[in-house]
Amino acid sequence: MRNGMAWTVFPTAIGFVGLAWGEAGLLGAQLPEADEAGTRARMARRFPALVEVGPADLAAAAAQAIGGITALLAGEPRDLLEIALDLRGVPDFNRRVYALARRIPPGRTRSYGELALDLGDKGLARAVGQALGHNPFTPVVPCHRILGADGRPGGFSAHGAALTKLRMLAIEGARPQGTASLFPF
Repeated sequence: MRNGMAWTVFPTAIGFVGLAWGEAGLLGAQLPEADEAGTRARMARRFPALVEVGPADLAAAAAQAIGGITALLAGEPRDLLEIALDLRGVPDFNRRVYALARRIPPGRTRSYGELALDLGDKGLARAVGQALGHNPFTPVVPCHRILGADGRPGGFSAHGAALTKLRMLAIEGARPQGTASLFPF
């Protein structure tokens, strides 16, 4: 591992997730693509300056992050707040949005407008959505827990789009609009 920086891919209940780690913490995470090879290729494109290593070859903090992400995606109510994010290069507004998103507990949801109000202006709802669309830390920054004002999932940039978002919410036991889950977990 060069300068403590590397990336890896590891299995979870929803597929192979990618994680890039540096000296200051999590550089980025990648929800599953269609298959392991797709996730691996996406990580190589996102982090071309880093080397791929096996999960066991990462720093202890990265190994703990893998354990937390794996547990969350298996249905354990984990907030992942113990995972340090390397926010260098992340715009201030996005940092503020990500901090609010991280405070949403597993199994709960909020709307883009509610986060905008927390930032001081309901008119920022679209900007909140754009910041979440650029979230490099999913699921550690749980953008899947933020919905449209009507309870609809809205956009989601992971493979599978809104269905992946709904599946992740179902794993956590969240019930957008009070409906029963489409996914038996």
